[in-house]
Amino acid sequence: MHSPLQDLRFFLTKPHDCSYLGAHEATTLFMDPHTPVDHEMYSALTLMGFRRSGTHLYRPHCQECNACVSVRVPVSDFAPDRSLKRTERNNQDLIVIERPAVFDEEHYALYERYIRTRHSDGEMYPPAIEQYRAFLSTAHDFSRLVEFRLEGRLLAVAAVDFLTHGLSAIYTFFEPDDAFRSRSLGSWAVIWQIRRAQALGLNHVYLGYWIHKSQKMDYKQRFKPLEYLQGHRWRRGIPVTQMQH
Repeated sequence: MHSPLQDLRFFLTKPHDCSYLGAHEATTLFMDPHTPVDHEMYSALTLMGFRRSGTHLYRPHCQECNACVSVRVPVSDFAPDRSLKRTERNNQDLIVIERPAVFDEEHYALYERYIRTRHSDGEMYPPAIEQYRAFLSTAHDFSRLVEFRLEGRLLAVAAVDFLTHGLSAIYTFFEPDDAFRSRSLGSWAVIWQIRRAQALGLNHVYLGYWIHKSQKMDYKQRFKPLEYLQGHRWRRGIPVTQMQH
């Protein structure tokens, strides 16, 4: 049977510096950016390890490294540890509002503070409005910017895509003030997405790529059980990755 995915065109980038593993080069596989992103097609590509960034669908395609592993949480079996249970209790007072993924000045002001405070050494520094728009603003009706508010104050925003079979956690930014550190707002945003998927009868929350040697990715192992993509199959547990030096 012919699949619509067979008609898609993909392009490889030239090798570039890896954002997560120093001294490594990365190559990325992109779907043709001129192809309209269809909901069903996007959902199918997510099962194959693709992610969305702005209008682009991509996945790593490095010949000498397979350190980037797609991971997801099977929400029906989600088993939070004591710390995650405490995080969930501590944030029950937050008001959650789902909004279209369009530019909002209040969102951007929080994003700017977050990047300047927490990621001044990252590739998104310094923050810029156009960069933010290209990354998180989209006209797709399956994309949402989810607000978390305390007595009206915006504490966090999670960019979430609603797929046919799950939710895709695109990005979360939150109030960097130490006064809110005990809330673990980043973890709470993931827990909320898991609970939202459960309520919608969806099967998974996709957390993007996990990298064994990247401290920035360690938090993803907290959401158990975790499934990872190996070849064309999703398996449970923590994968063994290989890198050639």
